[in-house]
Amino acid sequence: MDPQDKMWKLRPIITRLQESFLKYYRPTEHMNYDESMMKYFGRHNCKQFIRGKPIRFGYKVWCLNSENSYLVNFDIYQGKSPRPNEPYEAAFGKAAAPLVVMLDKLPTRNLPYQLYVDNLFTSFNLLVYLKERGYGVTGTIRENRVPKDFPLEKKSMTKANRGTLVAKIDKEDGIILMRWIDNAVVTVASTSYGMNPIQQVKRYSQTEKKIIQVPRPHAIGMYNKYMGGTDRMDEDLVRYRISIRSKKWYWSILTWLVDAAINNAWILYKCSGRQSTNLNFRREIATTYLKKFKNSPKGAGRPSTSKYSVSLNRVSDDIRYDTVNHLIEHVPNKKRRRCAGEGCSSVGRTQCAKCGVGLCVECFVIFHKQ
Repeated sequence: MDPQDKMWKLRPIITRLQESFLKYYRPTEHMNYDESMMKYFGRHNCKQFIRGKPIRFGYKVWCLNSENSYLVNFDIYQGKSPRPNEPYEAAFGKAAAPLVVMLDKLPTRNLPYQLYVDNLFTSFNLLVYLKERGYGVTGTIRENRVPKDFPLEKKSMTKANRGTLVAKIDKEDGIILMRWIDNAVVTVASTSYGMNPIQQVKRYSQTEKKIIQVPRPHAIGMYNKYMGGTDRMDEDLVRYRISIRSKKWYWSILTWLVDAAINNAWILYKCSGRQSTNLNFRREIATTYLKKFKNSPKGAGRPSTSKYSVSLNRVSDDIRYDTVNHLIEHVPNKKRRRCAGEGCSSVGRTQCAKCGVGLCVECFVIFHKQ
């Protein structure tokens, strides 16, 4: 146990979930890195306040999400980090250092990853470092991080027409820096995309009182398309989040971890070709656990004297028919179980390792066919 770790009480489950999220992650080309908040109004030295956010008070967590909002990895912000990130923090700052650590743990793949970050994390040092490691990065960048030799000042561009674009390429580092005017001046740095192909997007003009076509550079279009993974995850978590309340400082973190795990499971469920809403998926999980751990009601009359019970009603259809990891095994301790196959009354020493019901060899395949 690390005495400097402020999340020591939850560290085992945090580590377990981080390993599981990476284990079942299906690598995709596009990912985004952003901050999220866990709502908390109590007292704790890790509590943060962010003005203008939907959740202003709580714990801050750095999230790496895929384009379908799957949470690939995360790190709960603890202020002056007790974790061994000091070299990265010195080079890229406290906000971007966890991203580099997360990338060290990503599974290798043939195609390069494309990362999208906002202006809190983007810097030339980060873009150059990640490009050397084979990662493409696109992100908005703050004014104080823009090189002084950029051709136009931001103030002078505010008077230009909507759709105006100015760009400069740093050939030495392979970074393109561009400024584009929409409702405001947007500054983007990228090591992956340039201005072309220019796309025409629809905007409403207050002066002309109609919808007009505005040219938009390719890099900004890709940023808008793939930057919202963390925000979509936040929407899914808030919609059906666990509402049980507690005064313990770790409770909001624990419930957020459970919600994030359920949301990831729902995304993987949809990736397998099956369809279900978020609400129905959560209901099915709750129903499965209630069936599995329920207390059998006491019926009227004499109790059954049979020692070979069948727990078929405790098996969810999603588990029974998913065709994954259903293996026949011997019942532990040489006990005997009644077969759960339809119309079969045999009693044997074999069962399904996943469903947990007794099955004879003849009924095993039929039982798992829908």
